[in-house]
Amino acid sequence: MLTQTSTRVLEPADLGAALAVLESAPVENAFVTARVQIAGLDPWRLGGEMWGWYADGHLRSLCYSGANLVPICATPEAVRAFADRARRIGRRCSSIVGPAGPTGQLWRLLEPGWGPARDVRAHQPLMVADAPSTTVTADPLVRRVRKDEMEVIMPACVAMFTEEVGISPMSGGDGGLLYQARVAELVGSGRSFARIEDGRVVFKAEIGAATRQACQIQGVWVAPEHRGRGLSETGMAAVLQYALADVAPLVSLYVNDYNTPARAAYRRVGFDEVGAFMSVLF
Repeated sequence: MLTQTSTRVLEPADLGAALAVLESAPVENAFVTARVQIAGLDPWRLGGEMWGWYADGHLRSLCYSGANLVPICATPEAVRAFADRARRIGRRCSSIVGPAGPTGQLWRLLEPGWGPARDVRAHQPLMVADAPSTTVTADPLVRRVRKDEMEVIMPACVAMFTEEVGISPMSGGDGGLLYQARVAELVGSGRSFARIEDGRVVFKAEIGAATRQACQIQGVWVAPEHRGRGLSETGMAAVLQYALADVAPLVSLYVNDYNTPARAAYRRVGFDEVGAFMSVLF
């Protein structure tokens, strides 16, 4: 039987159908779901377009096209349709990121025209916890960062981003204004956590995305001179505790597969691997 399919940019009136797709995979889609729940589908407020792939008149798959290109619940046929649209428009994103299977297929289709990438991280384990750690004691000195501590937290955020991504977030055309605004947003919403000693950050992490169903921890960082002391474990146990108590019943993160110490630390805290993401950085 032939299936009628189509792809189009979603409009604000499509919000209900889009949220139904997003919320069908709450952990994988936490980042985009959080944005859509706040901004809706208006491209200006959302910071990008949401593409929808329809089969027999029903919305089945999505692709967020903004600073990141993110396939969402994307079937192989939907990925091909999204790749066709992306090729026609040209690359506007700084990365492609999402579940490893669809993201890998999307990159294979786009690489001939968009490549080479600056970095391809093909397997980033997705990890989830739904209960406070029973094996690692939460660091009592990890707390929410206050709004008056922006000058304290920013150097640690820049150092983490530069170490993780390979370029400074302050090197863009806006001189880092967007990045600083994002850090300020997380601090202001009470989703930035740190252990601060003598005015310097020793450990930090943020809850970067939050929905009613799930949230995602990001930006985990320990100051180089304090590494090897188990602070990432006790710090993550503290952030996990905050997240479960105040934000969502499922707490996730994803980590580079080659970062063996981090993966082991997260497992000791109580996170289990439930899937994998993939990131293509330009």
